[in-house]
Amino acid sequence: MTFRTSAASAAHLRALVERTGALVVGRTLFDLTNGWGGRHPLDMPVVVVTHRVPEGWDAEGESFVFVTDGIERAIERAHALAGGKQVGVNGGTIARQVLEAGLLDEVHVDLVPVLLGDGIPFFSGLGIAPVQLEGPFRVVEGKEVTHLVYRVPRRA
Repeated sequence: MTFRTSAASAAHLRALVERTGALVVGRTLFDLTNGWGGRHPLDMPVVVVTHRVPEGWDAEGESFVFVTDGIERAIERAHALAGGKQVGVNGGTIARQVLEAGLLDEVHVDLVPVLLGDGIPFFSGLGIAPVQLEGPFRVVEGKEVTHLVYRVPRRA
Protein backbone atom coordinates (compact mmCIF):
# COMPACT_ATOMS: atom_id res chain seq x y z
CA MET A 1 0.00 0.00 0.00
CA THR A 2 1.49 3.32 -1.07
CA PHE A 3 0.31 6.85 -0.39
CA ARG A 4 1.93 10.25 0.02
CA THR A 5 2.36 11.80 3.42
CA SER A 6 4.79 14.02 5.30
CA ALA A 7 7.98 12.58 6.75
CA ALA A 8 6.62 13.00 10.29
CA SER A 9 3.37 11.17 9.46
CA ALA A 10 5.26 8.45 7.59
CA ALA A 11 7.50 7.78 10.60
CA HIS A 12 4.48 7.76 12.93
CA LEU A 13 2.51 5.36 10.72
CA ARG A 14 5.51 3.10 10.07
CA ALA A 15 6.15 2.74 13.82
CA LEU A 16 2.46 2.04 14.45
CA VAL A 17 2.35 -0.70 11.82
CA GLU A 18 5.61 -2.24 13.07
CA ARG A 19 4.32 -2.64 16.62
CA THR A 20 0.89 -3.96 15.56
CA GLY A 21 0.47 -7.69 15.06
CA ALA A 22 -3.27 -8.07 14.46
CA LEU A 23 -6.41 -6.01 13.90
CA VAL A 24 -9.97 -6.31 15.18
CA VAL A 25 -12.67 -4.90 12.92
CA GLY A 26 -16.42 -5.06 12.70
CA ARG A 27 -18.49 -6.74 10.06
CA THR A 28 -19.64 -3.39 8.65
CA LEU A 29 -16.08 -2.33 7.77
CA PHE A 30 -15.29 -5.81 6.45
CA ASP A 31 -18.34 -5.65 4.16
CA LEU A 32 -17.70 -2.03 3.06
CA THR A 33 -14.19 -2.97 1.93
CA ASN A 34 -15.35 -6.25 0.40
CA GLY A 35 -12.90 -8.02 2.69
CA TRP A 36 -10.07 -5.99 1.20
CA GLY A 37 -10.11 -8.40 -1.73
CA GLY A 38 -9.04 -11.29 0.50
CA ARG A 39 -6.08 -9.72 2.32
CA HIS A 40 -5.82 -6.58 4.47
CA PRO A 41 -3.50 -3.90 3.00
CA LEU A 42 -1.30 -4.06 6.12
CA ASP A 43 -0.83 -7.79 5.53
CA MET A 44 -1.56 -8.84 9.10
CA PRO A 45 -4.21 -11.09 10.64
CA VAL A 46 -7.66 -9.53 10.98
CA VAL A 47 -10.27 -10.69 13.47
CA VAL A 48 -13.77 -9.80 12.30
CA VAL A 49 -16.48 -9.48 14.96
CA THR A 50 -19.75 -10.69 13.48
CA HIS A 51 -22.98 -12.50 14.27
CA ARG A 52 -22.39 -14.94 11.43
CA VAL A 53 -19.52 -15.90 9.14
CA PRO A 54 -20.15 -14.45 5.67
CA GLU A 55 -20.89 -16.87 2.86
CA GLY A 56 -17.82 -18.02 0.97
CA TRP A 57 -15.40 -17.46 3.87
CA ASP A 58 -13.88 -19.96 6.28
CA ALA A 59 -14.33 -19.16 9.98
CA GLU A 60 -10.53 -19.44 10.39
CA GLY A 61 -8.58 -18.44 7.31
CA GLU A 62 -5.05 -17.31 6.54
CA SER A 63 -5.96 -13.61 6.60
CA PHE A 64 -9.29 -13.41 8.42
CA VAL A 65 -10.72 -15.01 11.55
CA PHE A 66 -14.44 -14.54 12.19
CA VAL A 67 -15.47 -14.44 15.84
CA THR A 68 -19.16 -14.82 16.62
CA ASP A 69 -19.05 -15.05 20.41
CA GLY A 70 -18.33 -11.49 21.53
CA ILE A 71 -15.76 -8.75 21.71
CA GLU A 72 -13.81 -10.30 24.59
CA ARG A 73 -13.25 -13.48 22.57
CA ALA A 74 -12.28 -11.40 19.51
CA ILE A 75 -9.63 -9.49 21.47
CA GLU A 76 -8.36 -12.73 23.02
CA ARG A 77 -8.09 -14.31 19.56
CA ALA A 78 -6.33 -11.24 18.15
CA HIS A 79 -3.74 -11.30 20.96
CA ALA A 80 -3.04 -14.95 20.16
CA LEU A 81 -2.49 -14.04 16.49
CA ALA A 82 -0.43 -10.89 17.18
CA GLY A 83 2.74 -12.74 18.11
CA GLY A 84 3.49 -10.58 21.14
CA LYS A 85 2.75 -7.34 19.33
CA GLN A 86 -0.11 -4.90 19.94
CA VAL A 87 -3.66 -5.36 18.73
CA GLY A 88 -5.34 -2.51 16.83
CA VAL A 89 -9.08 -1.95 16.72
CA ASN A 90 -11.04 0.14 14.26
CA GLY A 91 -13.07 3.12 15.41
CA GLY A 92 -16.80 3.36 15.82
CA THR A 93 -18.78 0.50 17.30
CA ILE A 94 -15.87 -1.90 17.82
CA ALA A 95 -13.75 0.65 19.71
CA ARG A 96 -16.76 1.45 21.93
CA GLN A 97 -17.29 -2.23 22.73
CA VAL A 98 -13.61 -2.77 23.54
CA LEU A 99 -13.57 0.35 25.75
CA GLU A 100 -16.71 -0.73 27.61
CA ALA A 101 -15.18 -4.18 28.18
CA GLY A 102 -12.14 -2.52 29.80
CA LEU A 103 -9.80 -3.86 27.12
CA LEU A 104 -8.71 -0.64 25.38
CA ASP A 105 -5.30 0.80 26.31
CA GLU A 106 -4.99 3.74 23.93
CA VAL A 107 -7.09 5.96 21.70
CA HIS A 108 -5.42 7.26 18.53
CA VAL A 109 -6.93 10.31 16.86
CA ASP A 110 -5.78 11.63 13.51
CA LEU A 111 -7.10 15.18 13.43
CA VAL A 112 -7.57 16.40 9.86
CA PRO A 113 -9.05 19.80 8.91
CA VAL A 114 -11.95 18.32 6.94
CA LEU A 115 -15.59 18.36 8.07
CA LEU A 116 -17.40 15.41 6.51
CA GLY A 117 -20.81 16.10 8.02
CA ASP A 118 -21.82 12.44 8.23
CA GLY A 119 -20.61 9.01 9.28
CA ILE A 120 -20.52 6.76 12.32
CA PRO A 121 -19.46 8.74 15.42
CA PHE A 122 -16.63 7.29 17.48
CA PHE A 123 -17.83 5.85 20.77
CA SER A 124 -21.48 6.61 20.00
CA GLY A 125 -23.82 5.36 22.76
CA LEU A 126 -20.95 4.85 25.21
CA GLY A 127 -22.49 3.23 28.26
CA ILE A 128 -19.67 4.14 30.64
CA ALA A 129 -19.42 7.85 29.81
CA PRO A 130 -17.73 10.04 30.72
CA VAL A 131 -14.27 8.52 30.22
CA GLN A 132 -11.40 10.90 31.00
CA LEU A 133 -8.47 10.01 28.74
CA GLU A 134 -4.87 10.72 29.79
CA GLY A 135 -2.60 12.80 27.62
CA PRO A 136 -2.03 13.24 24.82
CA PHE A 137 1.23 11.41 25.52
CA ARG A 138 2.20 11.44 21.85
CA VAL A 139 1.64 14.30 19.40
CA VAL A 140 2.97 14.15 15.86
CA GLU A 141 2.38 17.10 13.57
CA GLY A 142 2.24 16.06 9.95
CA LYS A 143 1.18 18.04 6.92
CA GLU A 144 -2.54 18.84 7.35
CA VAL A 145 -2.87 16.21 10.11
CA THR A 146 -2.07 15.99 13.80
CA HIS A 147 -1.68 12.48 15.22
CA LEU A 148 -2.72 12.30 18.89
CA VAL A 149 -2.39 9.33 21.22
CA TYR A 150 -4.19 9.15 24.58
CA ARG A 151 -4.05 6.52 27.32
CA VAL A 152 -7.23 4.94 28.65
CA PRO A 153 -7.05 4.77 32.46
CA ARG A 154 -7.98 1.48 34.09
CA ARG A 155 -11.36 1.49 35.77
CA ALA A 156 -11.46 0.84 39.49
